[in-house]
Amino acid sequence: MDHFARLFYRVLLVLACVSMVAALLAITLNIATRLVDGWSISGLDGYAGYSIAAAFFLALPSALMHGDHIRVTSVLDHVPQRVRAWLVTWGLVVGLLISVYLAWFSCRLVWMSHLYHDVAPTGDATPMWIPQLSMALGTVGFAVAFLHALVSQLRGQAFFHASGESTTRSE
Repeated sequence: MDHFARLFYRVLLVLACVSMVAALLAITLNIATRLVDGWSISGLDGYAGYSIAAAFFLALPSALMHGDHIRVTSVLDHVPQRVRAWLVTWGLVVGLLISVYLAWFSCRLVWMSHLYHDVAPTGDATPMWIPQLSMALGTVGFAVAFLHALVSQLRGQAFFHASGESTTRSE
């Protein structure tokens, strides 16, 4: 399971990178069309926003795995090992509960948008369930990552990458 979950996180991260490139292209094309008098492509602002939101949500599982979310290590560094393990487990349980609710809400939002034919208020009238899919996929991946981290913690295995493994960071 560990291998497939990490592969899933990596695929979501690649999709997040593709989304950032799509946002760059939409913004660049929007600027270029504004320079030409009288010519505009409607909805490019919306597509740039959708792409940026997709990049944010799709990168959530990888960010969790690499320890890029905010963690209160100043407290964890000053407590005994047994208390530290309990606090980390408690934090992962709370994170799992919140992420499962967020994933459920996001998937329900996609379904309701599809069911009620919700469209974007921009000129292109994009069906809202299409850009919302990336949010649902990212939040489901986030919940899976929290479950993965909790199971790893309970088994005594490492889930989070070491702080100084690839970059230097201060927490």
